[in-house]
Amino acid sequence: MKITLTLNGRSREVDLPPLVRLLDALRGPLGLPGTKEGCGEGECGSCTVLLDGEPVNACLVSIGQCEGRAVTTVEGLSDATHLGPLARCFVDHGGAQCGICTPGMLISAEALLARRPDPSDEEIREAIAGNLCRCTGYQRIVDSIREAARERAGGAA
Repeated sequence: MKITLTLNGRSREVDLPPLVRLLDALRGPLGLPGTKEGCGEGECGSCTVLLDGEPVNACLVSIGQCEGRAVTTVEGLSDATHLGPLARCFVDHGGAQCGICTPGMLISAEALLARRPDPSDEEIREAIAGNLCRCTGYQRIVDSIREAARERAGGAA
């Protein structure tokens, strides 16, 4: 079945059975390996992408559900040669370590900052609550998102 979607701002078409997981379509025929599979059950958040601007677990969404919709992956937050500001803040503040949770954390943070440009630490923690991390202890991730919010507001510290 031909499925047309907007992927990272570009119209794309893929010919797949509609029940193929979005995660598999992204990492396979669509050639975007940044979205990671952690648990495959929607529990860890590693595969989080934006579907029409809302964070979803790509392991729980079928490609058929994406017909005519917009999907943003971690690759859509940066360009081919430069890290986006949010990803750079993760690097600068130690929010990215082993890399398994990082794509999902970045996507969840992007969704938060799009709706709440100046979030409190509690709001940041709530926004990333569906993303499990075993390396950072979360504080560095919170610090990274807080700094990205400051930079977006024009107050880089």
